[in-house]
Amino acid sequence: MKGFVKNAYKKIAKMTPEQVSDLMQSLISDRENLNSIFESLSTGLLIVDTSWKLLNHNKASERLLPFSSRPVDKEGDKIWKLIDDREIAGYIESCALNQRTDISEEFSISKGESFRFITIRIDPLVEKISVDGKSFTNMISGSIITVDDITQQKQSEILLHRMESLASLTNLAASVAHEIKNPLGAISIHIQLLQKAVSKSRNGDGMLPDRKFMENYLEVINDEIDRLNKIVVDFLFAVRPVQADMQLANPDALIEKFVEFFMPEAESRNISVELGLCGKSPRLLIDEKLFREVIINLMQNACAAIESFERDTISENGGDYRGCIKISSAVTSENYLLCFSDNGTGMDEATSSRIFEPYYTTKATGTGLGLTTVYKIIKEFRGDIQVRSALGKGTTFTISIPVPQSGVKLLADRSSEMKEGGSEKIGGEL
Repeated sequence: MKGFVKNAYKKIAKMTPEQVSDLMQSLISDRENLNSIFESLSTGLLIVDTSWKLLNHNKASERLLPFSSRPVDKEGDKIWKLIDDREIAGYIESCALNQRTDISEEFSISKGESFRFITIRIDPLVEKISVDGKSFTNMISGSIITVDDITQQKQSEILLHRMESLASLTNLAASVAHEIKNPLGAISIHIQLLQKAVSKSRNGDGMLPDRKFMENYLEVINDEIDRLNKIVVDFLFAVRPVQADMQLANPDALIEKFVEFFMPEAESRNISVELGLCGKSPRLLIDEKLFREVIINLMQNACAAIESFERDTISENGGDYRGCIKISSAVTSENYLLCFSDNGTGMDEATSSRIFEPYYTTKATGTGLGLTTVYKIIKEFRGDIQVRSALGKGTTFTISIPVPQSGVKLLADRSSEMKEGGSEKIGGEL
């Protein structure tokens, strides 16, 4: 059709009124067809000019983006001023000011009690311009903003992760079944001994066995029942799923807010907190409340380790000492890394290898569930957590959470900085 229009345009001066009318009808029909396709797309489309003023948009864009008012009433305004979401508006404005195109980013939008996930991509709008009537050149006349709903994809990824976690329960259940066999066998044997003793006394003189004999067997049975109960409780805690409400959030911003909340308590314990965040962290698919629980748990553990070291070592040997917690972050090509380091009492290898087990604790008043909860939450985020510790030298926890792939390209510059030495220094020395 383009070739036909160009040829017709060259000969329009020689065309009859009827031919011009037919040409116009053909162009109108083509325009209506293209407009119908434009409006029928499930992908949201917004067309802006070089000054980022809205020129056109389709219905899908209104359905997917949170506009402050109907865009049709505001065409001609800069696009980010029409969007009622601070992160999305800020992202588009940043792309405009820095002239960044051919990039995409994921966002989560609150809709009542649920969240919708979208991908926003910005591409240049290229137009062919005639130079001398014969040759053409490409010129950027604006930008195309595409919006795709990826909620189902994200929910499928989360569901798949949970199904993989459930699959691992087969081995855990087998281990629990093995653990249950021993106390059940002991209970069975001692009940049989009691039954034989009672049966023998009834067939004999009618006197019950010695009181001490009975109590010893019953005490063993009660101990084994308690052991069984603990195994079952630990198993239920290990398999109970974390109720996570996943959304895209900036981890560094959350850490700053949580640390500010915890700072008065740290100062009251004479403990300093040093932040060394990367400053350009990507948004991660996490639950803000659960992430806060992770930060607070690690902060409280660090404070307890520092106070234990000060009480048991410094008070005995003397010397200048001030507790310090260092929190640092970095971004690699695939992961967001978060380190918590303290200069507290530290742990030996045997202890550090068991700290994530349910009910394992070295504290006199500890429940042994704090770090187990941290481990479960990080695993729900599809991440990992490692510990590095030495007695008298402190402890470092390193959390790794995968970066959404759509945001990896935006972090290329930052990743190269980390390779030059930034990631090697994360967490500091123990």
